Amino acid sequence: MQEFYKKALYVFILIVLADALLAIMLVDRSYLSQPLLPAQQGGDERAVRWRFGFTSSPWDARAIHVDQSARDQLRFDLNLPADGADPIVSADLLAVDGKGKPALADLSKYGTVSFVAKCSPANSMMFIASIYDEHLSQPGNYLTYPPALTYFSCNEQGVPVSLDLTRLTIPQWWFDTVHRDLSRQDYVLDRVERLVFGATGQSPRGVPAHVEISWITLHGRDYRYLAWLTGLVVAGWIAFGVWFFRAHARALLASVDTQLKKDLPLVAYRQLTLEPYRDKEKAAVLKFIATNYTNTELDLEGVVAATGTNRTKVNDVLKSELGMTFTSYLNKLRLTEAARLLTEKTGTTVAEIAFSVGYANVSYFNKLFKEEYGCTPKAFRTLAAQQEPPPDPHQQTAAP
Repeated sequence: MQEFYKKALYVFILIVLADALLAIMLVDRSYLSQPLLPAQQGGDERAVRWRFGFTSSPWDARAIHVDQSARDQLRFDLNLPADGADPIVSADLLAVDGKGKPALADLSKYGTVSFVAKCSPANSMMFIASIYDEHLSQPGNYLTYPPALTYFSCNEQGVPVSLDLTRLTIPQWWFDTVHRDLSRQDYVLDRVERLVFGATGQSPRGVPAHVEISWITLHGRDYRYLAWLTGLVVAGWIAFGVWFFRAHARALLASVDTQLKKDLPLVAYRQLTLEPYRDKEKAAVLKFIATNYTNTELDLEGVVAATGTNRTKVNDVLKSELGMTFTSYLNKLRLTEAARLLTEKTGTTVAEIAFSVGYANVSYFNKLFKEEYGCTPKAFRTLAAQQEPPPDPHQQTAAP
């Protein structure tokens, strides 16, 4: 059994290491990161790309200029009028397909967007995700697109910004404009046509301003990888459990078989002690123990009193003949006989067998039996029934 437990430990450690490696790989894969700039060229024409654009009030067409030559960042200049109504001015990232036609981007698997915002002078700006609504939106008319927005600030040194895409808000003025129920504040970023970086009422007025938005990256989690991880880990441990119990049963069966074969010479030796012995004192000790071991009250003092031999002599006899102490030899005789009875008398209860071999306490008998054979008496009986019965030791005869 020691070899089996050693093998099981190796397999256990191997599974733990495999699970750890699998967890590192799949957890890492579950973290999504998608840079939006620079726009990818070539590849699948159905893949969404992003191109630069801008929005401004018709009377403020010169209020913004977007640098179309930039590839890895969104750069634009603002020149907002010093007075008058707040203009609608923004630099946009427009979703397009491989042919440059307007497209809808599914951003629902992303939870945040991060970027570095650099503004000169310092600015307060808004971020908007324009979502296409099939019941309301008119292609190209972004006032009919639900604008999920939030705000951020920037300065001359550059500010790292991280926005929660799940906590954007749709302003009330949009609901009033399209006459939509104000309670329908929920949104899904599965049809995004435009990402907007726009001026606000607190943006600098009457002075030129320069804005750079770089390292625009979407972040999210793909929980399918975690589901795969959970499934693989559970499947692995279930397989280990099935293997362990089956292999343990086989190893225990082999151990019981080996133990039975090892105990046969002892049982046969017990029979030999009933034969004449040259050393009468030694013979008396061995014969008395061999014929009275089933007595529940048998102890060393009883052997001494019955054979007229002192304690030292009894221990010397058992030590020289069997290499055991009195208690060890007595338990060995009883447990060996109990093992034989368990295999041969299937209709007899464990308690009856325990009493018949000299144990008044069944729990104590079960404890000793498990220490000797590695399983309970009931399990031993089941395992023994699965193998060919050993030869009857009572039918063995001593070698001449």
